[in-house]
Amino acid sequence: MTAFHSESPIFILPTGTQVVTLREIVGPNGRTQHPRGAVGVVVKSPTDLDHAYRIRFPDGVEESLASGDLTTLAKFKEGDIGDTRLAAKGSELFDRVIFQCIIGSQAYGLVDDASDIDRRGFYLPPADLHWSLYGVPEQLECHETQEAYWEIQKFLVLALKANPNVLECLYSPLVEKATPLAEELLAMREIFLSRLVYQTYNGYVMSQFKKMQADIRNQGQVKWKHVMHLIRLLISGISVLRDGFVPVRVDEHKNQLLAIKRGEVPWEETEKWRLSLHAEFDDALKQTGLPERPDHERANAYLLKARRLATQEKLP
Repeated sequence: MTAFHSESPIFILPTGTQVVTLREIVGPNGRTQHPRGAVGVVVKSPTDLDHAYRIRFPDGVEESLASGDLTTLAKFKEGDIGDTRLAAKGSELFDRVIFQCIIGSQAYGLVDDASDIDRRGFYLPPADLHWSLYGVPEQLECHETQEAYWEIQKFLVLALKANPNVLECLYSPLVEKATPLAEELLAMREIFLSRLVYQTYNGYVMSQFKKMQADIRNQGQVKWKHVMHLIRLLISGISVLRDGFVPVRVDEHKNQLLAIKRGEVPWEETEKWRLSLHAEFDDALKQTGLPERPDHERANAYLLKARRLATQEKLP
């Protein structure tokens, strides 16, 4: 596997951005007006990347340039620094995965004929690469096999923020790989559980259901698989606050959830269940024994240990 994810979203450069040309600017007489590497400023931005920028040069000359013919001055000066694609070239970072599990429908017990296998986990980059000017990608991905692995620090930060996908990794019943260092993290996974689960889970579900209500009004339908997983997330969040454990499997609610996924439950009934679950979530927050915040100190100590072990040849 060689695919990895590190690219930033593509944005339209705003007016006033200083840019560097990646090709020569040739005038009507065939002569070079500005060499490759000339500095200019954006005076008019396009509405999309299919159209050109209007660039003004220090001598007052303006030229239309496609996005592929220029780069920002800041990025040009930076060069290869921070280019994780260059850092990962020739490095088998997938071989540095120290924890791998299955999440999604397979782990939830909600498998049907359309279900695939989603693998997640985290990797420990070699120290030299991590310390280099280029850095390492925050996430490795292989779309063909539905795999994604976070860099260990990114994984820990997401867990501390009560990211549902990451917490479910730590509690997945389907663990396929765990080195001794990864086993150590699993043994103390409760440090990531806090009352933040309420804000993270609840806020996400509420925002998504608001969008779905708009879909019902405007299109008359929603993606029922998505609705099912939002209901499942609420059920999970309630259990986390009550029991201090992330219940990945949903055997007790399996039939109801699969009925929603198949579109067999009317929207009004689903919405009624959601509101009832929100009320349960509120009650669970009032009664929970979980701390206000996760244990940042233990997570940090674990990360420091992992960084030291990354200096060794053998994967810890």
